[in-house]
This record gives sequence, structure tokens and C-alpha cells, in this order.
Amino acid sequence: MNKQFVPSPAVLLLADGTVFYGNSLGKTGTSVGEICFNTGMTGYQEIFTDPSYFGQTIIMTSDHLGNYGVKAEEVESKSVKISGLICKKYSGHNFSRLNGESSLQEYFEKNNLVGISDIDTRALTIHVRKQGAMNCIISSETTDVSELKKKLALAPDMDGLDLAIQVTTQEPYFYGDEKSPLKVAVLDCGIKENILKCLTEQGIYAKVFHAKTSWSEMETFKPDGYFISNGPGDPASMDYAVHTVKEICASGKPVFGICLGHQLLALANGISTHKMHHGHRGINHPVKNLITGLSEITSQNHGFEVSRADIEKSSTVEITHINLNDNTVEGIRIKGTKAFSVQYHPESSPGPHDSRYLFDQFVANMMAK
Repeated sequence: MNKQFVPSPAVLLLADGTVFYGNSLGKTGTSVGEICFNTGMTGYQEIFTDPSYFGQTIIMTSDHLGNYGVKAEEVESKSVKISGLICKKYSGHNFSRLNGESSLQEYFEKNNLVGISDIDTRALTIHVRKQGAMNCIISSETTDVSELKKKLALAPDMDGLDLAIQVTTQEPYFYGDEKSPLKVAVLDCGIKENILKCLTEQGIYAKVFHAKTSWSEMETFKPDGYFISNGPGDPASMDYAVHTVKEICASGKPVFGICLGHQLLALANGISTHKMHHGHRGINHPVKNLITGLSEITSQNHGFEVSRADIEKSSTVEITHINLNDNTVEGIRIKGTKAFSVQYHPESSPGPHDSRYLFDQFVANMMAK
């Protein structure tokens, strides 16, 4: 039986001055981050532990949160990575799964997460969709808006911010069976656990490297291919990673990038990136594969995109996938090479598995002589 959770008054302040009042969840305190919304109806624990969300405060648009507790195997990293949480109805002291390990409230307290509930998330999401992503502050310590405005004014903008360096591995590590037939060097910009699982399920032995690792050091692993991971922040601020990806591409070995890795592959090949108005975050985004003509439902989490205009002028980069909601670029490949990437998350945790064929494609590229 979980201990009784008693919320206290809390306040949410947006950078444009909009204020919402509600009740606290998680740890009592104050948190700052860029506000964004996720439209997924399930998979909240995977979302909270996804390193790509580092520095962001999440609006969960599903009506209920916390009703199925948490489990150790449903994480994408070792800790909660979001800066703060906003929801409507919050179950802080019970859960529906008999095999759940703890309540969400206990989990948040352990991970020092500050949040707010009993918010009109529909109105808030519509506001963000219209006004765009912006910084926000949540507090259950004080409801003094003037004081919170001063703290919020000190927060840096996401545009130009390198956050991958804060979530990358500090030491290289191995993942999978060393007897596997293929070896892949992973440039870790904030990789999700389930991406590594998908790689190893394909018979891959991976070595995961710090985001600032040079190509020459990664090459000492003698990999059959390279994987460029997802992660948070502005890709244009990561000159070190762009340089490494350029060298990786020059090696001629197969390359696969996901999300931030997609953006880094684009930058390494002369394609610019820019911040989106409010980004894509959810598990039901429709994407069309322009090579096969087939469509897939995808899991997404990104606030930056690559430039379609730049690609259309490029002689070396071509678009392979587009978003059917807004026609943004969702996939590219480098002509004459075995390098490709997608903006969305084919490991789909959470989400549908329509896109897992991309891991097969990566393996096929490495197996081809």
C-alpha cells in the first residue's frame, strides 16, 4: 500500500506572462524548462526518462497520469530527465497494475522532479501550439508570480543550447554479446535504452562513446558501422559532433542516425537546421516513405528540424521520408553512400513498430560487401 500523497498549491508561469494555478506533484520545489506537449496516451515512464527531453517541461495531454505506476524495465535511462511535469488528473498514491513496483509520486520524489496537476491541459496546449515553445517555471514553494518572473528571466533559450553534453555517457561501455557478427560504434548524444536493445536484437555488439569522442578513437573498435543517437538541445551548437560525423561519413562505412543524429548527419553534409514553432512529440505522427510509397505511424520527440530548402538545392542529400501533417523532412540519405537517418524514433518506445524495418536496413548495409 502506497503512502498517502497530499498535494499543496502550485503555480505555472510561462515566459509570455500566462499563469496557471494548480496542485503540486512530485517533490516540493521550483523547476525551469522549455514547455512542450506530448500527445501520447501511454508510455509516460519511457517519456520521463528519455534523455532527449532533458531541459524540457512536459505537458501530458492524456487525461490521467500515474494510474499504472512504474516498473524498472520501462525506463530509457537511469533517471528522470525531464525538468518538470504538467498534467490534468494525477494519481499520486495508487496504481492499477498488480506487478507495479511503486507509485509515480514515490518515483518522482526519488528523482527530485517538480510538477503541477489539476491544470486545464487542453487550454494550455492550445496556447503553446499557437504561441510556440517558450520557457516556463513551476513552483510549489511559492506562488509569488513576481518572484518567479525574476527566476524565469535567467533561464537560457533552447535555441543555441548544447544539452547533449550533459546526458552523454562519461565513459565508453559495451552493449550486447561480444560474439555477435556485427560491431557498431555509437556516438552517444543521449541514447535511449530501447535503441540499444533494437540494435542488439539485430545481432549487433555495440560500443557506446562520449559525444565528444573523435572518429579516430571510435575507429579503434573496428566497427562495421556507426550509429548517431538521439539527444536534447540545438544540434547547430554541437560543432564537435558535426566534425566527427563528417569524418564518419568520409570513412565510407554504413551510418544510421536517429532524431538528433539525423540533424547532425544533415549538418555534416551542408544542410542547416532550425528551431520549430512547437515541435513534434507523440506516438501517432504519420510519415510517408518516399522510396516505397508506404506510410507509417511514428513516435516522435523533437523541437528542431532540417531545412527542406537546403536539401532541394543539394546534389548529395535526398529526402526519403516526409511528415504527412506538415510536410517537414523526416528522413534523408546521402547519395552514393550507405548513410541515412530519420527524424522520428523507429525503436518506438512507446509507440507503434511500423518503422523498425530501418534497423534491418542498417544491418543490410553493413552486411553488403
